[in-house]
Amino acid sequence: MHIQKMCHYPVFGLKEGILYQFRVRAVNKAGAGRPSKATEPVLTADPLEHTRTTVIKMDRGRTITITKDELEGQVKTPFPPTNVHACEVSDTYVVLSWTEPEPRGREPLTFYVERSLAGKSSWELASLDMVVNSPRFPVFDLVKGKQYCFRVRSINKYGVSDPSEPSEPISLGKPQAVPAPAHSVLAIRDRDTSVLLQWQEPKEKDDILGYYLYYSEAGKQDWKTVNNKPITKTRFIVHGLKTRREYVFRVKSVSRAGNSSYSEESVPILVKAAICVPSAPSAIALLLCTGSEMVLGWRAPTYNGGDPVRGYYLDQVEKGMKTWREVNIKPAKERQCRVCNLSSGHFYQFRVFAANVAGVGKPSEASEAFLCEKWTMPEPGCTYDLEFREVRNNSLVLLWAAPLYEGQSPVTGYLLEISQGDQSDDWTALNAEPISDTHYKVSGLQAGQTYRLRVSAVNEAGVGCASLPSEPVTAQTKPGTKNIETGVDNDGFIFLSYESDEMNDDSKFLWSKNYTEAIDAGRARTETKKNRSILTFTNPSEEDLGLYTVEMSDNANLSSSYDFTAEDLERLKELSWQVRNPLIALKSGWQVEVSEKGDVRLWLQTESLSNAAELRLIFNDREITSTPHRKINFDKTKGLVEILFDQLSQEDEGSYTAQLRDGRAKNQFTLVFVDQKFRETLALADANRHDHQRKSGPYFQEYLSWKINEDCELIIQCKVTNTNKDTSLKWFKDGMEVTQVVYEQSSGVSSLTISQVTKKEAGSYRAVVSDKRGEDVSTLDLLDNEYDNLLQQLSKQCALSAGPLSIQSTAEGFKLYSSLKYYISYLKNSWHFKEKRIDEEARTKTGSSMQKVWIEIFNPTENDKGKYTLEMFDGEETHKRYLDLSGQAFADALLEYQRLK
Repeated sequence: MHIQKMCHYPVFGLKEGILYQFRVRAVNKAGAGRPSKATEPVLTADPLEHTRTTVIKMDRGRTITITKDELEGQVKTPFPPTNVHACEVSDTYVVLSWTEPEPRGREPLTFYVERSLAGKSSWELASLDMVVNSPRFPVFDLVKGKQYCFRVRSINKYGVSDPSEPSEPISLGKPQAVPAPAHSVLAIRDRDTSVLLQWQEPKEKDDILGYYLYYSEAGKQDWKTVNNKPITKTRFIVHGLKTRREYVFRVKSVSRAGNSSYSEESVPILVKAAICVPSAPSAIALLLCTGSEMVLGWRAPTYNGGDPVRGYYLDQVEKGMKTWREVNIKPAKERQCRVCNLSSGHFYQFRVFAANVAGVGKPSEASEAFLCEKWTMPEPGCTYDLEFREVRNNSLVLLWAAPLYEGQSPVTGYLLEISQGDQSDDWTALNAEPISDTHYKVSGLQAGQTYRLRVSAVNEAGVGCASLPSEPVTAQTKPGTKNIETGVDNDGFIFLSYESDEMNDDSKFLWSKNYTEAIDAGRARTETKKNRSILTFTNPSEEDLGLYTVEMSDNANLSSSYDFTAEDLERLKELSWQVRNPLIALKSGWQVEVSEKGDVRLWLQTESLSNAAELRLIFNDREITSTPHRKINFDKTKGLVEILFDQLSQEDEGSYTAQLRDGRAKNQFTLVFVDQKFRETLALADANRHDHQRKSGPYFQEYLSWKINEDCELIIQCKVTNTNKDTSLKWFKDGMEVTQVVYEQSSGVSSLTISQVTKKEAGSYRAVVSDKRGEDVSTLDLLDNEYDNLLQQLSKQCALSAGPLSIQSTAEGFKLYSSLKYYISYLKNSWHFKEKRIDEEARTKTGSSMQKVWIEIFNPTENDKGKYTLEMFDGEETHKRYLDLSGQAFADALLEYQRLK
């Protein structure tokens, strides 16, 4: 015990993960006062991440706990240093070293060093003229043969701390060497998060003050310190490790002269709980009695000690006796034992021990006293061996064993009851009608609620006695719970798989059908890969349908089931066929493309293929390869198949089939390249090739064409491009050169203008543009229908140019007329008076010239007064002009006629 003058104190040596409480007594000359009220419980921090320090602070009679992190921001006057020792000793000086206070606060620290002769209580400054800024200081002016003690104080802007604990006595002499390291470091399995570490001291151990321990995950060389104060013993439990991780350890020796080098690393150790004896079995039940023999059953231990239970030992005692005696010398492998040589009419009690590789555990509680009397009741005996599987938030599966005593008739089914809570005797039936299986899925549970269950067997005589209640179970899905999954592997085999994150070296996956039936090895095989077990069907059929279950050999709580149905079988068989006969997926089917040069490309694209992919191209039932005329490309990375034709010909018409194989995957794709599709492609390719060839020199950007302008002129024109100064452009009509052509070289437009079209303009026109690079030809035939079309367009333009109807009086009568740009006979005319056609007669006469059409009316009278219409038909539509010859207009015209006459 240490009397502390300050009202705060660091407490070292605490274990991680433990709740501590503290209290404090005040001391004066008269003695110690009453203890303070205990602090609130404090949970220490992880020793591998933080210093295990809790500070006790007294404030007006109250005791307060402050953690290291909280204290850092509150420290004002500093704490004293610790672990003052000599790290170097010579004939003339001593080098002191110490550990800075913990916590040190946030203000800068310096130190005072004090010395005293050993055994004396007077102290003096050893650092009188020096400010010590680091936890290391040389002390001179010491007298040989005398022993000195040293202590250190911390200083910050708030003040000076109490002195540290004095060092061990130190005297001048030969320099002290650092100690040798510890050796034979051995890690021993302890718990799921801790390891017991042991080591051997070095031979020279007199000056050793303790040891520092270090650890790292195996293979990482990421070393962390275990303790912040030297450990004086040679064994220590290292806490805060991660379950199922491998660690290595090493040790340093500590003396006044300093620390040793590291010891050799320990052998790697996997962190998991050490093996110990199992806990006690429970729930001993009488399963059968013959009058001289009893068959007993019991519940397995809750904890197997980290190793599977290897057997059970049974003791018996007759009621009223005190001495227990062994029933079996050899351990019973099953949780059932037959006890012989009993006396009928006597009562017996039993207890059971479980044993594993670590030894025999504690006995169970004694059973109730069972009467040894032959069973003759007509109802069956009790079921036994109740176990849980697949415990989830809302459901669980209960398993049990059929009674050993069936009664006067075979067991026909089972009734189940459930009770909510740990001890309740309020039982509720789960099934109205007996079930024949020895397992049952209980649904509709409340998450987090605890339940017990029991089972009764039924025969023709009635319901037997109920089993002992099951152990309490909480409806809760554990984090990380996995379910059985189905699928098809890379070889096309159908499988069920189950994964467990909680496995030991001895853990095994146990597969069965309906919880109890063994898997037929001829129909399915199992294999384990790390923490995953796979049940693979050899040749799945309807024989393999049913409920499949799996559990861990050392932890039945890790379990799952899957009902393998006919629908699953059909679905997975289809997937299996696809895996075994995979198809190469198509991205784009056969495409046909024609380039501007007239080249033809046939192509298709699949998914990306491997370098081992193969291609066979079949054309009209025979395999083809690349030729000078036809090139075949196969880009496996892009999945691209190409057939390139520099000039498509009739011989290339037919069907093309690409047969692809990539490992087991294959597929084929056919292009039927015949008839109209082929002919259209061939024609387009020829046209593009010709067009490309002609464009290598000067060529017609616009071929010869004609048009009629508003002046009723015929204009024939074309446009050339890609010309140069040597380019020649000539026109011909019916083989004779036309010289009236206008050619603007800058725009490339060449034209021939004909002001009045006559029959001599009909014929074949030809334009040729050429230079040393090549030539191009354009033709225009103004013959037959094309010439008629020209006349129709010209007639239309002439009709559109016609002016309004006018009247001229003559000595013979009236002359009605319309002026045109010019008139051609293709334009058909007709005259109408008052909507009636005027036919040729003695009093009328029609006529035309190049610029005018007219009608003459002889000897006009009042009867010729009215509306006149000229209709001009251009071959497609009629154009009309009107004149209303009445009123003053008629009077004036008649007067002029009479005058001229």
